[in-house]
Amino acid sequence: MEMGILGLPQSGKSTLFEIMTGVKISPSHTETVVRGQASVPDERFDKLVEIYKPAKVSPARVPFVDVHAVGEHPWEAIRQNLSGTDGILHVVDGFSLPDISIALDACRKLEDELVLSDLIIIEKKLERLAKMSKKAIAPQEAAQNELLPRLKDCLEAGKPLRRAGLTAQEVFTLKSFSFWTIKPELVVVNVAEDNPAFADEFAKAAHLAEPVMGICCKIEAELAGLDAADQKEFLASMGIAEPAFGRIIRAAFSLLGRMSFFTVGEDEVKAWVIPHSTKAPKAAGAIHNDFERGFIKAEVMSFDDFMAHGGSQAQVKSAGRLRLEGKEYVVADGDIITFRFNV
Repeated sequence: MEMGILGLPQSGKSTLFEIMTGVKISPSHTETVVRGQASVPDERFDKLVEIYKPAKVSPARVPFVDVHAVGEHPWEAIRQNLSGTDGILHVVDGFSLPDISIALDACRKLEDELVLSDLIIIEKKLERLAKMSKKAIAPQEAAQNELLPRLKDCLEAGKPLRRAGLTAQEVFTLKSFSFWTIKPELVVVNVAEDNPAFADEFAKAAHLAEPVMGICCKIEAELAGLDAADQKEFLASMGIAEPAFGRIIRAAFSLLGRMSFFTVGEDEVKAWVIPHSTKAPKAAGAIHNDFERGFIKAEVMSFDDFMAHGGSQAQVKSAGRLRLEGKEYVVADGDIITFRFNV
């Protein structure tokens, strides 16, 4: 699971990457690819840490990838290093461009590059398949061949593949292509500190199907450099509930189709990251393969039940709200789980 950050030069994408991950990129940095992990803000996790006061805390994290594409073929560097990511965070310059129309053009310029890249892949594949005999075409390629003309029409109309109405099975069939525009996308508008409304104006004018969020990287960079107490005071002085970068991290986490369940104790409180609709044995496997292999039962309480009973597992159990779930149980976001297993 990785989220790739894209944006035209000077859009603020690398600044946003630094803010979210805490990975500082020095001016002398020579690496093409920079990776970092952003902790997912979660009030439930914070409350569990407050109650258990564990020796170790492990929040959910989202891996981000930033590419410093320089030289004669910058797009090739981006393609090589971000094509395998699971989602795209597209940063748009909303602070130096003078009006909405120019910002929209900048956004569309990058989107058009992604559409064109996918279209070239499809055209090359269709050309190759056209030269092959039907007997030589593998079943997987035959299934792809049925989809590609429809996808080509979508891209030629200037639309990303995520708007092609593909089923989950069709998306799986196309996985080997690593199409750009089939990935979920979050558009982030980097605004000037004196014009925060620019992001909303951009969203209304753009009419995008993808979610659009605003951030002022200049303010957020200052905020990220403060300790927790000063950060809280700074936010209060501006009448803001939480940093914008926290909302963006959470949105990226959700866009990737992920959620968390918790394991708790005095040694560690940890948020385990799993896809939605994960059954209990697979969730146990996120902790260790032995947990999945020897799965017996999952001892489950919801976070809400835990808090409603004084933050006490004993009280949850006394109230009959502590459940034993089997192999078919689908883990819910925020479940607090102890797995029973035997290997």
